[in-house]
Amino acid sequence: MDVRERIARRAALELNDGEFVNLGFGMPTAVPNYLPKGIQVTLQSENGCLMTGPTPYVGEADPDNANAGGQPITLLPGAAIFDLCESFAIIRGGHVNTAILGALEVDQEGNIANWAKNAAKGDFSPGMGGAMDLVRGAQKIVATLQHNDKKGESKILKKCQLAVTGRGVVNVIITEKAVFNVVDGTLVLIEKDPALSVEDLKACTEAEFTVSPDLKDYRMSGINA
Repeated sequence: MDVRERIARRAALELNDGEFVNLGFGMPTAVPNYLPKGIQVTLQSENGCLMTGPTPYVGEADPDNANAGGQPITLLPGAAIFDLCESFAIIRGGHVNTAILGALEVDQEGNIANWAKNAAKGDFSPGMGGAMDLVRGAQKIVATLQHNDKKGESKILKKCQLAVTGRGVVNVIITEKAVFNVVDGTLVLIEKDPALSVEDLKACTEAEFTVSPDLKDYRMSGINA
C-alpha cells in the first residue's frame, strides 16, 4: 500500500453517516473508494455537483462528469448538476459538514497552506481554488499531507512558511505517520504508526505537540478500523 492510499483510508474514517462532504485535490479524491461500511455521505464537488460516487474504472468514465480537479467521477442515483454560483452558495452558507483538503504545509496553530508560487520558474502552481471558501464555510476541516518532504524536512511546522490559505481553521491533520487533533491552537497526537515511537515522531516533526492519554495505533478504513 502506498502512502497516498494509506492517508486516504485514514481520512475516510473522519466521515460520519449523513454528512455533506467536500473533497479537495489530490489524495482526498480517493476517499470515496474507502468509505467504511454503513457510512453514506453526500459528496459535493465545488464545480457544481452533489452525490458523486467512487472513481470509475478505466474505460467507464464519462468525459462530461469530472471533479474540480478535472478527474473523472461517477454519479450516484439522485445526483444533481448545477452551476458554480449555487455550488459556492452551499459552501459559503455553511452547509458542508466536513471538507478534506490536501495541504503543502500545516502548523501547530491549525493554519494551512495548500498552494505555492514557484519562485524559481517565476510561475504559479494551481492556486488555492475553492479551499479559500471551504476553510471558512465548512464546519470541519481535515488536512491531509505527507509527514515529510523529499528532503526529509517536516511539513508539520511551528509556523507555515508558505502563503496561508486559512488561519486557525484546521481541526484534524492526517499524515502517513500520525493523526493530530488541533485543540485550542495546539496539536494533540491521537494516533501513530505502531512502528514509530512518540520520540521518533518528535524527531521528524518540527511542530510541538502533546500526546493524548488515549493514544491509539494508526487506523485505516477497511483494514483495522
